[in-house]
Amino acid sequence: MGEVTRKDGPAAYPMTTTLAKGITSGMRAAMERDPKVILMGEDIGKLGGVFRVTEGLQKDFGEDRVIDTPLAESGIMGTAVGLALRGYRPVVEIQFDGFVYPAFDHIVSSIAKMRARSLGHVELPIVVRIPFGGGIGAVEHHSESNEAYFAHTAGLRVVACSNPHDAHWMIQQAIECRDPVIFYEPKRRYWDKGEITAEPGRGLFEAATLRHGTDVTVLAYGPMVRTCLQAAQAAAEEGRSLEVIDLRSLSPLDTDAIVESVRRTGRCVVVHEASTFLGLGAEIAALIQQECFYSLQAPVARVGGYNVPYPPSRIEEEFLPDLDRVLDAVDRLMAY
Repeated sequence: MGEVTRKDGPAAYPMTTTLAKGITSGMRAAMERDPKVILMGEDIGKLGGVFRVTEGLQKDFGEDRVIDTPLAESGIMGTAVGLALRGYRPVVEIQFDGFVYPAFDHIVSSIAKMRARSLGHVELPIVVRIPFGGGIGAVEHHSESNEAYFAHTAGLRVVACSNPHDAHWMIQQAIECRDPVIFYEPKRRYWDKGEITAEPGRGLFEAATLRHGTDVTVLAYGPMVRTCLQAAQAAAEEGRSLEVIDLRSLSPLDTDAIVESVRRTGRCVVVHEASTFLGLGAEIAALIQQECFYSLQAPVARVGGYNVPYPPSRIEEEFLPDLDRVLDAVDRLMAY
């Protein structure tokens, strides 16, 4: 489910581009393959979206397939449900993470439930694109990390890309998935550059080991992956070996990759921007405790945001996990 292995598309591989443009080229390839793929969202047409992720797509595919919607997330999502029922594959852009709440009822009550409610006879292959996380100095409601709400909801698939290659291929895999997919995009990484190769390399719901290590497993996703890779490099200079895994899929979790790594290292740190209280790290820590109990040499550590509303931009760096907080967690684990 959700596998894309084709090499066709407008771009020549390999290509070096930003994460944002990786999503653009991925959606372009999906739209060229399937005329039922349509994009919907506020300002995504002529403007190309707030972050210019859909730039040029309305010009090339027309206003019937790249639709500028009213500023009404509930209406956008309700329309997407109707279109999906008629055989289309809507890709809905939520302009900012904190704006998804007016559409929450449609997502968790209709989109997530329809396949089970109809005993598998009705599918809603909708992709909901959500730029998420902080680090861009935005105002209130523009820096949320609300992935736990949707990962908690049965019937939804929840994924997060962290680099241009995955952004390009994961959006195509998400569009081809028969289940609804919440697709998180780390907005402060939109301008990070990287190479996109001609094959996705793995399925949509598989984790990726980005750095091998022996002392501590570090699990992250989205914007924190780059931070954890930097922490691993700094730790190596102190003689400590960190294994960094990009989870990529938050629901379902790639439990095999997590368990195999932690059983080898005996220690684990889970890192995310969202508050640690009832965040994804709590579920992952419970999983590791259950499956890796006899291999653990220290408790599972969690590094995340504090249990407070996202702060004003002037002090957001005090809220966001950084390299030092990851390394501090590693130090605490190594002390056991």
